[in-house]
Amino acid sequence: MRNRVLFLLMAFLLLLNSCKRHARPEATARHIVEKAKDMPGAIADDLEDLLGYAIENNGRISDSTSLDLPEAVNAFYEENDFRPVWTDTMIWRPLADSMMNYISNCLHEGLFPGDYHYPELDSLQRSLRDTLLRKDALLWTRAEVLLTDAFMKVARDLKQGRLQPDSSSWHHNPQKLETFFLPMFRLLLDSGRLSLVTDSLHPKYAAYRELKSAIGSFLENMDRKEYTYLVFPFNRKDTADSVRFVRNLVKRLREEQIEFYGSGLPDSVTLSNMLLDYQKKNKLAADGRFGAEVVSSLNNNDLEKLRRIAITLDKYKQLPDTLPPRYIWVNLPEYKLYLRDHDSLILESRIICGKPVTPTPLVTSSIYELIAFPTWTVPESIIKKEMLPALKRNPHYLEKKGMYLLNKKGDKIRADTINWKKYKSGIPFRIQQGSGDDNALGVFKFNFHNPYDVYMHDTDQRHLFRNSKRAFSHGCVRVQEWQRLATEVLRYDSLLRRPADPIGILPDSVMTLIDKGLHIKIPIKNRIPLFFRYISCSASEGKVLFLEDIYGLDKDLRNSYFASKAILPYLKRAL
Repeated sequence: MRNRVLFLLMAFLLLLNSCKRHARPEATARHIVEKAKDMPGAIADDLEDLLGYAIENNGRISDSTSLDLPEAVNAFYEENDFRPVWTDTMIWRPLADSMMNYISNCLHEGLFPGDYHYPELDSLQRSLRDTLLRKDALLWTRAEVLLTDAFMKVARDLKQGRLQPDSSSWHHNPQKLETFFLPMFRLLLDSGRLSLVTDSLHPKYAAYRELKSAIGSFLENMDRKEYTYLVFPFNRKDTADSVRFVRNLVKRLREEQIEFYGSGLPDSVTLSNMLLDYQKKNKLAADGRFGAEVVSSLNNNDLEKLRRIAITLDKYKQLPDTLPPRYIWVNLPEYKLYLRDHDSLILESRIICGKPVTPTPLVTSSIYELIAFPTWTVPESIIKKEMLPALKRNPHYLEKKGMYLLNKKGDKIRADTINWKKYKSGIPFRIQQGSGDDNALGVFKFNFHNPYDVYMHDTDQRHLFRNSKRAFSHGCVRVQEWQRLATEVLRYDSLLRRPADPIGILPDSVMTLIDKGLHIKIPIKNRIPLFFRYISCSASEGKVLFLEDIYGLDKDLRNSYFASKAILPYLKRAL
């Protein structure tokens, strides 16, 4: 009986211990330590309790403050017996001062101080200058965990960026604890140099370095006024949303010194006149209507440009640590293609990319095939949106376009024998255009694997390359210098072929094929990597250059990830 009672008592104690909950930290609580030499031990005790509470409460350490990476922070302190690393015997260590200075100036890195507990850390640093408050171990403990969490988040944001959905963020990757977060913190403590760690985390691309270096000049000369941001498009069927947009639009126009005299909202005629005034002053198409162009112009202030710089820096962090020795880079907002070989620019060409309604997708691939005098099989999306409606109006539409209709067997059939009106969303036929100079693909095509059914090619509308804005296609990329690109692709392929490989098409044979009008497929054994990217700002000679956000992708990223980032409170510190 006695043994049974002891067993039950031990089981109860084990259960009680396993169900232990750390006490909630109270804002008014104090842990006063009179002797400076006793402070590290007191902080260690409080650290264990505070981090235990944070782990149990999804990072929350108070009603207003949460740790972003509580597991990583706790793992580090567990590994070090909860010894403080940023503070000593009632003083800040030099490393803490370096960290505070870095966070306060991190706009220069494309980061936002408010993301790294800066307001609370600044308040704690001021409080701990007080002789009495300096004796409170709980304040030092709070500073410890916030500085560690801030460092780990800085490290993650410099290396991975902030444009990932939560599901792919390192926040949810336990392997990164041992392979990234803890090694970075150990490197910081071993070296004692914060700059050594942060410098090692930045991408090594020249374009990234140039853009980051230009932020200082941009900050120094920027317009610091905060303007009303217009969310567009809005829900026109929702009266409240429509009224909200018009109210903000009027407020934004007034910020441009475009007034109307009256109370409430202006009527449609007055608003149209206000918009006309703005459009004329800013050399926009003057139609008195609000649309994407007007809203984009009104939102294009320096605070928003700073967010675009931050977005662009993060895009470079999504690239591999190093790019291949030789690759093709297509930058859609720039309407340009570049072929690079070991940092040397081999070829630059104008391109035509997709219209905003049929945008060219972002692609990472490699060219596996060239085709001289290709035929064009019209994609189903174009058939549904454009050709089926045209065929319903005129069954001879395909003949006028130099196209033909094929059944499932591949036999040509006459389009005027089909009752097109019975088809609503698609057709059981293929539409093709024969090869030739008047083919929509021109006389040359570059194939690469991708899930979007897009490719690069010549065009039969070569005059469009003269335009400064060149978003005209259904999604494919048209290349002005296709001949030079084909020659370089073949040259690279021939250089790397082994003696046992079959002899391919020689680089100087491209024009011979074209002159003969031969339809031929040329497989590429040594494929050149290909990147379609969307980089809308860059730097040249210390000045930041901004391109049009043709697809609104940066606007979407801004609204998803950077809409609430505070900038103005930290601009003075950043200079």
